[in-house]
Amino acid sequence: MKPSRFKNVEEPVRRQPKVLEWFNRVQIMNEGKPHICLVAHYAYGALIGGSNGHIGGVERQTSLLAKWLAAKGYPVSMVTYDEGQTDGMEIDGVRVYKLCRKDAGVKGVRFVYPRWASLNAALNRANAQLYYQNCAGVETGQVGLWCKRHGRPFVYSVASNPDCDRHLPELKTLPHRVLYRYGLRSADQIIVQTKTQQDMLQKDFGRNSEVLPMPGPDFSSDGDVDRELGADHSRRVLWIGRICKVKRPDRLLDIAEACAEIAFDVVGPMDDSEYVRGVCERAKTLPNVTLHGKISRDKVAKYYENAHLLCCTSDFEGFPNTFLEAWSLGLPVVSTVDPDGVIAANGLGWVAEGVEEIIIHLKDISQSPENWTKASRAARQYYLAHHTPEKCLAAFERLLLRVATNNNKNPV
Repeated sequence: MKPSRFKNVEEPVRRQPKVLEWFNRVQIMNEGKPHICLVAHYAYGALIGGSNGHIGGVERQTSLLAKWLAAKGYPVSMVTYDEGQTDGMEIDGVRVYKLCRKDAGVKGVRFVYPRWASLNAALNRANAQLYYQNCAGVETGQVGLWCKRHGRPFVYSVASNPDCDRHLPELKTLPHRVLYRYGLRSADQIIVQTKTQQDMLQKDFGRNSEVLPMPGPDFSSDGDVDRELGADHSRRVLWIGRICKVKRPDRLLDIAEACAEIAFDVVGPMDDSEYVRGVCERAKTLPNVTLHGKISRDKVAKYYENAHLLCCTSDFEGFPNTFLEAWSLGLPVVSTVDPDGVIAANGLGWVAEGVEEIIIHLKDISQSPENWTKASRAARQYYLAHHTPEKCLAAFERLLLRVATNNNKNPV
């Protein structure tokens, strides 16, 4: 990309939003593709691969989007916590600007300094023409405030249903809720994963949004995933995700206790909370449960390949990335959540209201392998039709480009 001829515009002018809005539009017209900055505090681990750092569905999808845009020739940057990387380093075409370390500062004041201060500094260094942030938090409002002050468009992406609930049950403090609500109001465009989230956001916050299917990596090596429920796969269930209370791994242990003939693999990072310690201690008493803990991304596919079902026991979800990974390999899901009813409507697995229904489904599947085969084929076809990176990320590209060039604000 050629250096902008507006590079040295004087700072007093750069601080005026109306002037900057015009400046950014002219810059895009002159230089082609806009510079997009993705704010994802925990995404450095997902960006570099491996098992270091916090790597959840949001981080995987954001890093996938960043690398895809970079491969398409967009100037792309990402803002993440300092995990020892060099500021401004480039990974697969994505320039990384770092915040402070997650644990930096004094408890009680680090919310402002160094966290918020380092975020503003990183957004300044990125100097992008559009900013994108995924998942409810103080960051939503902080990025929204910076963008408003500097005349840059801001796109926010919803990660889970509680992000759209006016009570914001996952945001525990008043500052977090206040800043998040401001971020929702200030966003130029909001992306949601499902029609359910779209309706909730409109009802509870009066904000319009656009439904975009989330991308999931294709774990099939050659596109051939015509699997059979053979003896080696017929009795192994995978549970994968953060081991935490909202995902209810305790329910899985209830299921495992009632299904001694089935092996259960539990994969995912865990914290040191009392709830998680209790889950781990109980899991160790069940011979058919194996706790694998956190694993590197290059080893995840083998756990899906060795299972005959993915089990989700969560209280709530958005659209789990694990579903997409499983369906890419033709692995059906048995789940307590069904985003927009797609599992039931498309035969991608089985939906249950609780532990007892999951147990019934597991026993039925073992006795009726033809139903499993039908669900397996439907899962792969649904993934190919709706969730491949090329299909989904092209829609993200169109939306981001539209917002960057037009900066049409949604009425609040």
